[in-house]
Amino acid sequence: MNKAFRLLLAVLLSLSSLAAANPPARPDDAKDSTAPSYDMKAQALLDLERVQKKFVDLANVVPADKMAWRPTAYSRSFAEVFLHVASERYGILKMMGAETPAGVDVKALEKSTTDRARIVEELNKSWEFAQKAIQGMTNGEFAKLLPKLGPQANAGDVVYILVADNHEHLGQSVAYARQNGITPPWTVAAQKAAAEKKAQQK
Repeated sequence: MNKAFRLLLAVLLSLSSLAAANPPARPDDAKDSTAPSYDMKAQALLDLERVQKKFVDLANVVPADKMAWRPTAYSRSFAEVFLHVASERYGILKMMGAETPAGVDVKALEKSTTDRARIVEELNKSWEFAQKAIQGMTNGEFAKLLPKLGPQANAGDVVYILVADNHEHLGQSVAYARQNGITPPWTVAAQKAAAEKKAQQK
């Protein structure tokens, strides 16, 4: 886990702790007895599934000779971004006790290959791991405190960080694609649908 990510993690957990310790005041100061309107477990799984599909779809349209492309000498390559996503799924969920599967070398994964088929395989394997870990949590376990991460940090915070991390790197991979003249497949599909709809209205 690099220094930038550790700093981001510390900031997110600090903000989470601050919010938990200082909930926003309500005018009538009455206790809120309404049922929660947000199911974090279901929403996190749905969100991560959609992001996973976009990673795989994008990886499948990046030309083989572009997998090693990087915007600067100090940036991750296409392949490294995809594999970093896979490695972070293991690393982030490990913070709440999820056990990394035997045979997975998280530290070496990011630079392990530029082969598209293997990259997609690692994305799929890491998603299956994340899905199983989150699906196996009870609602109560989302509130399980993790003092080593912060005074009010809990397992739900870790899942939230995973969702945010995946979105961050999806945006990064889309920027890489655009720089190389690659239109994301979901954009192509949306443009095609819009053109067909327009043609039908004539």
